[in-house]
Amino acid sequence: MHDAMKSLAAAALLALAMVHPAAGAERREPYAAPSGTCDGWPRLPIGMAKGFCAGLVAGPTAADKARPMLFPRELLQLDDETWLVSDLGGWGTARGAVWTLRAKAGTPAKLSKLLSGLNLPHALALGADGKVYVGEMSRIFRFDPRAADPSASIETVVANLPDNRLHENRHPLSAFAFAQDGALLVNIGAPSDQCLDAHGQRLGELCPQSESGERAASIRRYAPDGHGGWSRDYTIYARGLRNSVALAVHRSGTVLQGENSYDFDDRWHPFDEVNRIEAGKHYGWPYCYDVRSATPGWKATSTIRCACSAHTPPALLLPPHSAPLSLLWYDGAMFPSLRGQLLLSLHGFRATGGRIVAYATDADGVPVAARGARYPVYGAPSRAYDAMPSADAFVLTPGWDRLAGKRPQGSPVGLAVARDGAIWTSDDRAGIVIRIAADRP
Repeated sequence: MHDAMKSLAAAALLALAMVHPAAGAERREPYAAPSGTCDGWPRLPIGMAKGFCAGLVAGPTAADKARPMLFPRELLQLDDETWLVSDLGGWGTARGAVWTLRAKAGTPAKLSKLLSGLNLPHALALGADGKVYVGEMSRIFRFDPRAADPSASIETVVANLPDNRLHENRHPLSAFAFAQDGALLVNIGAPSDQCLDAHGQRLGELCPQSESGERAASIRRYAPDGHGGWSRDYTIYARGLRNSVALAVHRSGTVLQGENSYDFDDRWHPFDEVNRIEAGKHYGWPYCYDVRSATPGWKATSTIRCACSAHTPPALLLPPHSAPLSLLWYDGAMFPSLRGQLLLSLHGFRATGGRIVAYATDADGVPVAARGARYPVYGAPSRAYDAMPSADAFVLTPGWDRLAGKRPQGSPVGLAVARDGAIWTSDDRAGIVIRIAADRP
């Protein structure tokens, strides 16, 4: 590797560490001790929408700073009182884990480490075979959580995914979703932010990190092999996606992706996105941002590309730098007003992040755009999108900004709808699991 490229890779790694939950999380102010209860759980000091409250399931507060889970990410319910939680562990380490969390109202949660020594585990899903699937850096594996020795039941189902062991990949987390036909759709994050060299110059007439090669920013499709597994070969389902950590399939078959867009210095641009993923489409990275704007480094060659059918625009614009990390459609009974709506966790550390939001959708599960939409900003008035497609979100957590002595700004990651209709989420920088419920004692 040329020295310039090494410097660029090192700079990218440093930038990622600065915003990654592993950087400085232990120094964050803890949540204040819970006061009162939220549907039977200790009530956290998070400002919630009317009719909602936030309860602490597990993790540190000012009253008890013990932090068994380092960076909890995604959640999966196994039965009424048993959950699995993926724990990233820390950047550049093999401290990742999968925890068993047993919790019910009125009693302290019980945590036990089910799997350990993992490398950046993130995604969790229950397969049709009853096994649990885990996205670990460089692979997807499945295991039996009820086996006498769960670690002995681990089986790799997708191998040789890009990783960051050479510090050359900015987005190495493995995320995936099961398509309606049983195929696995797998995130391949962009190796860099904008596909530029250390001098801000293009890496080719077209970006090799988007168009070709094993590390090209894309969503892969692994077809079922007919024997309970998936083909070792894959096809490229969609291209030009910077980081598809938020990925889900609607009951109609619609595939949605939450795009963490470029790290421009501009506080108000670019917008993050929800994309409707269709086979064979290109979604613009690194040439385009927002609806049809060309990125600065590629403007000389990509203006026409961004304005034509070669670029598939987003289904919905999200607040800039808000960082969507999880999305799902609410199907629970506890909140009838949310039925069918798209829930997103906005993990971003800037004033536009730190929220859980919901959007109305059409019959295909796609957010419905509306003119005149605005987005909230902590510490400032809301701002107009002044662009379409956009929509006003229902914000479940309008008061999740930092409040000295009460709470840090929220950093929600995973989302899950429990069997009783409550919404569970994790705050990875705080090391806690939260249950959002109807506002009652």
